[in-house]
Amino acid sequence: MSSGQIYAAPGLEEVLKAMRTVDDRIVHALNTTVPTVSFSGKVDATQTCKDLYESLMEAHRSRDKAIKTCIVSTSEAVGRLREARAKDSDNLSIIRQLRKEQNKLKLMQSELNVEEVIKDRSLKVFNERCRIHYIPSKTD
Repeated sequence: MSSGQIYAAPGLEEVLKAMRTVDDRIVHALNTTVPTVSFSGKVDATQTCKDLYESLMEAHRSRDKAIKTCIVSTSEAVGRLREARAKDSDNLSIIRQLRKEQNKLKLMQSELNVEEVIKDRSLKVFNERCRIHYIPSKTD
């Protein structure tokens, strides 16, 4: 599942795509900035790995916050529409809008699962290349 499925949330798809750039390019970033053992004396691999890790964590936090903010907002809209439907159960416009918002909410919630997959993949690649140079603390 990709962020392309959030067609019901205008703009969110593009925002998440841009925000996922650091994860999408992690292999390239590691290949171009973290030296192999034979070249490790020419670059400060510890600092490079630390900087990349911090960049990844910030991107993950930002995306998580953006998705959760959208979920809260859409949940509130769903709640208001449910109240409106309870008062006017024959109003097809309200029913359609409620379904649309509920669908959007489900798609946004699924983005949280997508985020977990992306985070796991990025951290696995990061750990494979940087484990001899930098190990994040448990509080990171």
